[in-house]
Amino acid sequence: MAVSGGVDSMALLHALRGQERWKLVVAHVDHGIRPDSAEDRRLVQATAQDSGLPFTYLEARLGPGASEAAAREVRYDFLRKTQKENKARAIITAHHQDDVLETAILNLIRGSGRKGLTSLSSHEDIERPLLDVPKHAVIAYAVEQGLTWREDSTNQDTDYLRNYIRHEVVPRFDDASRKEFLRIINGTRETNRELDGLLTDELYLRSRTKGLDRAWFTQLPHAVARETMAAWLREQGLRDFDSKTLERLVVAAKTAKTGKVFDVLHGESLKVSTDHLALAGAER
Repeated sequence: MAVSGGVDSMALLHALRGQERWKLVVAHVDHGIRPDSAEDRRLVQATAQDSGLPFTYLEARLGPGASEAAAREVRYDFLRKTQKENKARAIITAHHQDDVLETAILNLIRGSGRKGLTSLSSHEDIERPLLDVPKHAVIAYAVEQGLTWREDSTNQDTDYLRNYIRHEVVPRFDDASRKEFLRIINGTRETNRELDGLLTDELYLRSRTKGLDRAWFTQLPHAVARETMAAWLREQGLRDFDSKTLERLVVAAKTAKTGKVFDVLHGESLKVSTDHLALAGAER
């Protein structure tokens, strides 16, 4: 379970520590962005010990001004490593309903497409038990239980786009607008499931031993090709690509000369051949 020391994760830790469904390992990342961040670690460590739970942490030392993306990459790399070392079924995070709204808005601004609108959800290896719980209810629980938590001062800095959305955009939703937006997100999630199923079936039919059928891919309409490329990358375990990377790869797959190689991410590359597209990397 990822526990930052903030109210959300401390409340969830308190709620789950006595249950029998999950055997928890508490994982904490000290990003080293704030001078007082070590206090967060000490609070989480003491709480885990008081609860009789194993505790592990990473001291990242990213320094002031580190980006949200850099902090997230370090955090999830550590969480996945911890998951693997403990042979854990899943990572648990304390994302709640307000995070769902913030993430949807943020990804719409970034042009992340249909998947970005529904990206914050539970998956096979990531459990998010609070997605239906609004932030105010999390705080109310923490106060009622007399919990102690740490406030991250950088969460108030509206120079970060997510913080601006959190403090200036989401609070402007009235109850009706909030419910409608959540309804749209949930409806899109169901549509995405159906589309993903169709794409998976089509990719299975069009895949070759060495990769993806290029002749078929080049005939797809551009918007369909983008969705197909995205689905193919996700099937290969690559999920952190942005819209610019996706667009670049689709154009390369359709127009590049045979033998050309294009960077994807995480050391992976796309190799374009006459009749197929293939991914190559250190682990392939």
